[in-house]
Amino acid sequence: MKPPRDEHLGDARARAPAVSLVVPVYNEAGNLGVLLDEIAAALAGTAYEVVAVDDGSTDGSLDELVALRAQHPSLRIVRFARNAGQSAALAAGFQAARGTVLVTMDADLQNDPADVPALLEALDRSGVEAAVGWRKDRRDTGWKRIQSRIANGVRNSLNHETIRDTGCSLKAFRRAAVADIPWFTGMHRFLPTLVKMRGGRVVEVAVHHRPRRFGTTKYGMWNRVFRALADALAVRWMQRRALNHEIRDIIG
Repeated sequence: MKPPRDEHLGDARARAPAVSLVVPVYNEAGNLGVLLDEIAAALAGTAYEVVAVDDGSTDGSLDELVALRAQHPSLRIVRFARNAGQSAALAAGFQAARGTVLVTMDADLQNDPADVPALLEALDRSGVEAAVGWRKDRRDTGWKRIQSRIANGVRNSLNHETIRDTGCSLKAFRRAAVADIPWFTGMHRFLPTLVKMRGGRVVEVAVHHRPRRFGTTKYGMWNRVFRALADALAVRWMQRRALNHEIRDIIG
């Protein structure tokens, strides 16, 4: 994937923010203004940017984002030519982000921006490479919770993991921890595992979960369970084939 063009990249890096929030956007026009207002309130006093990746929206989300830049100068927009999926959106967002800490979250308002400071505090307090949210009180239907529970169980069993809520999008990473991880379709669900594969440490933080206010969910049984199995098998193969060596020194 080619890195996004930024005509002012040199100047931008000179004034890089401490935190970049990477937000994939696919048909979430009704949520975007509220989301950016909540982020601004939650991170008042913090040098941050929001990197919104429009994943081929067809409901006017891109026009809404462009209009919102007048109120939110910290907003930067990455526009896809066509829908490419959440993993691609995160990959492009990570490439465009300038912060030393990268925070991922959904645009549907079910993640609460007020939880972001707790993730940042967990990174600072424990010195780990990633702090990942787990939705303590899910505000979903019983059927949706069952699907997520099955998908979590499949992933954790195959990948020898203990992450309670791999489907929670609210996560914070040190840039170095995700700089060279492999990107593939579906990998956004496995970011903590991929960080661990590179020797990183991960902590879990309880976060809020809210009912959807506008728009509709983009995922069903196929995404949550069956794709979880296929993706978990891919990650399991990577775990078994990962290089594991330590250089003692280099002479000459």
